[in-house]
Amino acid sequence: MRALIQRVSQSSVTVNNTLHSKIGKGLLILLGIEDADTDADIDLLTGKIVHLRIFDDQNGIMNHSVSDIDGEIMLVSQFTLYANTKKGNRPSYIGASKPDFARPMYEKFHQMLESKSGKTVRTGIFGADMQITLTNDGPVTIWIDSKV
Repeated sequence: MRALIQRVSQSSVTVNNTLHSKIGKGLLILLGIEDADTDADIDLLTGKIVHLRIFDDQNGIMNHSVSDIDGEIMLVSQFTLYANTKKGNRPSYIGASKPDFARPMYEKFHQMLESKSGKTVRTGIFGADMQITLTNDGPVTIWIDSKV
């Protein structure tokens, strides 16, 4: 399981020219799922994300988590995080799970993230063609892979 986490001052998801969800200051999480992922991967990543200290304290040091600052969270599925670009110029996505496995894992991840953060976690629409806007604050972008 892979998560690309961005500290944002705002983010939104639009589908078919309609605003689906938005957040203010907090985290935008892009999540990729592979067939080898388990509930243990979900537990590991959600715990890490909720406690990840990437927000500034009063001294300008990244020492606070999204929970510490009462920030918001947005979760968006993104199978392209498993793109393989080793051969040729067209990425292969064979490492990404198919929707019949990925959707339930994404939903479990969403539920556990809400449970651990104590917050409503905004989402995209699984499998939809989404337009995501964000203002990366910092910029701060963190890559976490549950298998590494």
